[in-house]
Amino acid sequence: MAEIRNYTMNFGPQHPAAHGVLRLVLEMDGEVVVNADPHIGMLHRATEKLAEQKTYLQALPYMDRMDYFSVMANEHAYCMAVERLLGIEVPERAQYIRVMFDEITRILSHLLFLGAQGLDLGAMTMFLYTFREREDLFDVIEAVSGARVHAAYYRPGGVYRDLPDVMPRYMASKTRDARTVDGLNKARSGGLLDFLQDFTERFPAYVDDYETLLTENRIWKQRTVGIGVVTPEQALQLGFTGVMLRGSGVEWDLRKKQPYEVYDRMDFDIPVGVNGDTYDRYLCRVEELRQSNRIIRQCIEWLRANPGPVIVGNHKIAPPPRAEMKGSMEELIHHFKLFSEGFRVPAGEVYATVEHPKGEFGVYLISDGANKPYRVKIRGAGFAHVQALKELAPGHMIADLVAIIGTLDFVFGEVDR
Repeated sequence: MAEIRNYTMNFGPQHPAAHGVLRLVLEMDGEVVVNADPHIGMLHRATEKLAEQKTYLQALPYMDRMDYFSVMANEHAYCMAVERLLGIEVPERAQYIRVMFDEITRILSHLLFLGAQGLDLGAMTMFLYTFREREDLFDVIEAVSGARVHAAYYRPGGVYRDLPDVMPRYMASKTRDARTVDGLNKARSGGLLDFLQDFTERFPAYVDDYETLLTENRIWKQRTVGIGVVTPEQALQLGFTGVMLRGSGVEWDLRKKQPYEVYDRMDFDIPVGVNGDTYDRYLCRVEELRQSNRIIRQCIEWLRANPGPVIVGNHKIAPPPRAEMKGSMEELIHHFKLFSEGFRVPAGEVYATVEHPKGEFGVYLISDGANKPYRVKIRGAGFAHVQALKELAPGHMIADLVAIIGTLDFVFGEVDR
């Protein structure tokens, strides 16, 4: 009788869902995973090394290219690191804007998780629903930065510019008549805050729709309950952060435990799981959608009532207003020197971290007093979670492996920096 032996297969390197070029070498016993060996490095773009060849300002857009679904959270950690070395205080209005866009980023990231995870496990409608809401938020990002994805909106010292008083509007065309366009423009008659206020009023009902489709759906529960269970002890040993840690019952959120910007003034809750499985982590992310919506509404209320500067007034660090630059030789020189040579940062080292949608995202920065970083080291939020595949995959079917990859919610632009 022939001997039945385990076989090895390559899972990748393709592009499963939105995660990036992951390669897993799987040892299989039939359809059951015996061992999973994650191989990384196929996307490596040397972001950290490239940043050493750029001025502090020129290095900032590289942050957008890492986790390309959470761009502003990446920028935030980098800007905070530079600001701490410079010893500057960010204007209060800029802090509120940053917190608001951090939470917009969290919603964008979790909506992508929800849509892609749904698609991976057969819930096709979720992808269409979540991307409908993402489009509204991309319109907000485009209104403030000019770009829909790679915003480069945060700057050392504040943000690029204040919130616009006018939102872009749809125009009638061959495919959209005037009546349809009027409906689309209903929330766009005011400024960005008016549009965002309208979104925050609509959004809880959308989240209810997601839950109606998935939360008690027996097929969804069969695919997620008891899959990829992580105990609190395991989560801590593996270096988990963010939802991966909170889903296992550990209440750790940097916004509460180590508040930065104005998070200590915000009223919100930290959702925590009980069983540490894929289903619990799904529930945590859905509840975080609601909590982020709460924070955005609080920021809108404060920003409406409190005008003010959105970036430091030191024109050696932040560019002068264009009107001043065109009318003053001194300001023109500041503008030219800033964008050609950059600014010098006092020698020292610092670590700045934020509660990124995927977990703890940190930037360790060393300056030697020059206009370029001496060393940049990124603590990618998803990087520590990839190693968990070796722990979580054994004993599961290959179809369950897709659910586990989705629940880890990593992006390889950040893993393979």
